[in-house]
Amino acid sequence: MSPADKTLQCVECGQEFVFTVAEQEFLASKGYVNQPKRCPNCRQARRDRRGSGGGYGSREMYPAVCASCGKETQVPFQPRQGRPVYCDECFAKVRSTSGER
Repeated sequence: MSPADKTLQCVECGQEFVFTVAEQEFLASKGYVNQPKRCPNCRQARRDRRGSGGGYGSREMYPAVCASCGKETQVPFQPRQGRPVYCDECFAKVRSTSGER
């Protein structure tokens, strides 16, 4: 059976949209197995709400002092009393010595 375009219904707006063969092949090449649930417009709107781009661009950052080297740094979570916070360099060292990947 040859691949074919699929007509899907968006879970957010209810509009139908076409999931093309090219899109299916692209997502399969990336290892995705599920079909999209949202139309392109709703996907873009969702990305915009969540803040597009990786990293910490749209996240609130909090000032902290590294528990290892004492350097001032910024972290994407509210530091808590009694819990160590590390700068990027020290976190990488701590992570590599703990056996995590």
